[in-house]
Amino acid sequence: MQKSLRDKLIGMGVSRETLDRLETFADVFNKWASVINLVAPSTKSDLWERHILDSAQLMMLQPNPGQWVDLGSGGGFPGIVTAIFLAERGDGQVHMVESNNKKAAFLRAALAATGGRGAVHAVRIETAPDLIASCDYLSARALAELDLLCAYAEPWALRNPELVCYLHKGRDYRAEVEKSHRRWSYDLVKHTSIVEPDSVVLEIRRLQKIS
Repeated sequence: MQKSLRDKLIGMGVSRETLDRLETFADVFNKWASVINLVAPSTKSDLWERHILDSAQLMMLQPNPGQWVDLGSGGGFPGIVTAIFLAERGDGQVHMVESNNKKAAFLRAALAATGGRGAVHAVRIETAPDLIASCDYLSARALAELDLLCAYAEPWALRNPELVCYLHKGRDYRAEVEKSHRRWSYDLVKHTSIVEPDSVVLEIRRLQKIS
């Protein structure tokens, strides 16, 4: 990790212990990424800024520990990063849903190496609510359009009306929001990404399907 980025994370309140865990995760990621495709090849060289820091901003938005569900966890963003932050807080857990068995194996290896607070479920997203009873927070990054993400989140929103979703989106998010409002109602807060000014983290509460 570059010293400037390390200083930036420390300035955000990230402890040195958590930074060490993130360094360990980066080592595990690079080892596995040489064998399986964990992120787009064009972004692999920018691991810290593009992926780790982008994931870490969720903990700035939601500092309270709780039960998370991370959909399509893939390369561990933001699931593993969230689990690492929860390790320092000593509470909460991330349920990572990843149907690809090789990626699920990577996620388990990353949890073991970093001591992150999490569990990996190698199942399809549609069946995950049968295994994970409820959660406080739900995250997804580079997974699907907002309309489909709302459908994925609905089972947990029905069980917990206070569910909060944190969804990373790119510059075309406005069109996705407009499309999703044909089927879904929700309270929305848009957080500008600290990594990409044109990107956002959508904070969604009170998700309901329009009847």
